[in-house]
Amino acid sequence: MYYNSDTIIYYNGEFVKATEATTNLYGQSLHYGYAVFEGIKSYKTDNGTRIFKAQEHYDRLRRSAEMMYIPFEYTTEELTALTYQLLERNGLSDAYIRPLVFCSPNMSLSRGKESYLAIEAWGWSNGYLSGKQRVMTSSFERPNPKAFRIEAKASGHYVNSILACEEARHKGYDEALLLDAKGYVAESSGANVFFEKDGTLYTPSLGSILPGITRATVIEMCKELDIPVVEKFFTPDEMRGADAAFFCGTAAEVIALESLDDIPFTKDWDSSLCAIIQKGYSNLVVGKNLEEFKLQLR
Repeated sequence: MYYNSDTIIYYNGEFVKATEATTNLYGQSLHYGYAVFEGIKSYKTDNGTRIFKAQEHYDRLRRSAEMMYIPFEYTTEELTALTYQLLERNGLSDAYIRPLVFCSPNMSLSRGKESYLAIEAWGWSNGYLSGKQRVMTSSFERPNPKAFRIEAKASGHYVNSILACEEARHKGYDEALLLDAKGYVAESSGANVFFEKDGTLYTPSLGSILPGITRATVIEMCKELDIPVVEKFFTPDEMRGADAAFFCGTAAEVIALESLDDIPFTKDWDSSLCAIIQKGYSNLVVGKNLEEFKLQLR
C-alpha cells in the first residue's frame, strides 16, 4: 500500500530504496514514541506538482522538534527542496508525504542526543475519510496540556488517537470526537472539528488541540468568504443537532459529518456553509483562485 521494490525515500542524508532502509532496534523513538512528524499533501495542478502549505508544515516540524528537545538542523527550505526531489524520483503528483524525525539509540529518559530524518511519500488522491461520518463522543480524553506538548506533532501522542478511533469503530461508528479534561469538545482522533449553527461556524479554542494547518486555512477562508467563524470552548450538547459539521485535516481535507451520538445534523449538506468550505478548500489545494470561487457563489 505504501511502497514497493521501486519506491525511493529520503533517509538520513541520501535517497535510498524503501526496501533497503534499516533502523536501530535500540532507538529512543521506537521504545518511547519520542519522535516528531508531519502529514503533508501534494497535488497535481495546472502549474505542475504543488506541495500544499509546505512552509507551514515544515516550520511546524522544526518547532515540534524544538519543543520535544530533539536536535534538528534542517531548514524549511532544505526540507521543501528534498521533498520535491523525492516526489520527482517516485513520479508522484497527488501524494501523501510523511517526514519523520526520530532519535538515535538511547535507553535513558533524557533528551535526544542525535536525530535522523526520513521522508516518505505515496500516491493518495483522496482523504482517508469519505462520505458522511457517523461520530461518537469518545470515552478517551485528549491528553492534558500540562502533561504533554500538545502543540507538537509528536508520535507518542497518537496512541491516544488509535484507542479512540478503535473504540468508535468497535461500536459501529466511523470516527471519534474527543473531549478535553474539562469536558469541552477538542478534536477527532486525527483532525480538527467545526460545526455550523444559525449562519456561523464554531471551532474549539486552542489549548487542548493540535493547532491544525488545515484548521487555520479554513479560518482564513471564512474571512475571505465573509463566513462568520467563532473560536470558543463548547460542550458536545451544543454541537449535537446543529445545522452541519465537518472534520478537517491534511489527510481528511474537509469531510462532512452525518451525526454525533446518533443525533443527525439537521441541514441538507449541499445547502450548508460547511459545503461551501469543502468546495472552496478543494479549489484552494490545487492552486485555484479563491476570488474566482467567490464569484461562483454569487
